[in-house]
Amino acid sequence: MNMNVLFVVPYMPSLVRSRPRNLLRSLVNRGHRVTLLTLWENKEERDEIEVMESWGCRVLSKPMPAWLSAINCLRALPGNAPLQSVYSFRPDLLHMLNGETFDVVHVEHLRGARYGLWLKRERGLPVVWDSVDCISYLFRQAAEESKSLLGRLRSRLDLERTERFEGWLLHQFDHVLITSPVDKAALAALNVTGEAGAPISVIGHGVDAEYFVPDTAVSREPATIVLSGKMSYHANVTMAVYLVREIMPLVWARRPDVKVWLVGKDPSREVQALAEHENVVVTGTVPEIRPFLQKATMAVVPMKYGAGIQNKILEAMACGTPVITSSNALAALQAKAEKDLLIANQPGEFAQKILWLLDNVTEQKRLGKNGRVYIEAHHQWDAITAKVETIYQQAIAKYQKPVLHSKLTVA
Repeated sequence: MNMNVLFVVPYMPSLVRSRPRNLLRSLVNRGHRVTLLTLWENKEERDEIEVMESWGCRVLSKPMPAWLSAINCLRALPGNAPLQSVYSFRPDLLHMLNGETFDVVHVEHLRGARYGLWLKRERGLPVVWDSVDCISYLFRQAAEESKSLLGRLRSRLDLERTERFEGWLLHQFDHVLITSPVDKAALAALNVTGEAGAPISVIGHGVDAEYFVPDTAVSREPATIVLSGKMSYHANVTMAVYLVREIMPLVWARRPDVKVWLVGKDPSREVQALAEHENVVVTGTVPEIRPFLQKATMAVVPMKYGAGIQNKILEAMACGTPVITSSNALAALQAKAEKDLLIANQPGEFAQKILWLLDNVTEQKRLGKNGRVYIEAHHQWDAITAKVETIYQQAIAKYQKPVLHSKLTVA
């Protein structure tokens, strides 16, 4: 059954924000008519529109400058709404729909929830909310573990109101998606009403396995470690600082030649300061992350805290790059420790695994090969999209033909 899908994303889908980007493309490729309602912050993001239109996706968008997000947050401070829920909200984005109707609405993230609430209330449409992560679960960890003082304060400020709002949202939509069993349990625990909320389904991340591939034509750089991701995001900042300040000194004591690549856009001041060490490279924005994953000896992802599935792990594994990560990252995956990747939890454990892997080329190849096989078996977007289609159909089945309301009011 081909569907007319309205896909609402409160930020521009991109190679960095790969979940909505790949899901959109897969839905179009599977024959659905898809309209993307989204926001962009700069020219780089706006240029993504042309890419998605080339797939056959219709795009309706407006700019979301930082000053408007700041005003939204300042206005929300005295109230009960979490800052995340207003950060990307501009009501006139909904005016672009011009009274159109759709079979189903897919809304991503807590930042997009207000759009979904309006579309369900005012248009009577089935709405599937992809929470992605349990944001309050992430905030609870960040409030204790973030290396950024601002990050800790912001998380503590928004924690209680986010918990209340996420719990309330479980009763507002027809179905809820989330990326990991751990996040599902955390989100479900917020339903304290005693009444059943919407069904919650775990829909993991996929990887574009035709794009993220091993490059056999390129030799890997000896003794190189890569950590990728948006380097302004507090969890990534904490990871980068932990890797360079606490783990790598133990490695450099034995192997002073080992290099660290911190690859990703918008590095914070804390991340930029790590480049003061001669063996640390902070790239900033790069055209593609893929070449760094293909060339590095290994990817090290020392999660102090986080939520959902780490794309950086999946993308490295897809490139045949051996991965060392924390046990909390493994909880969101079906991968097997020691077979598909390596697990460590303390600086000394990480250093030991890094040094061991540097000295064992055979193990590098084994882990790289097994990681690629795991991705092909468990994280293909076509199979993931088929699960999402079934959820759409279940949501649609609850409704008769949607009733359009001519009055345009946005809460």
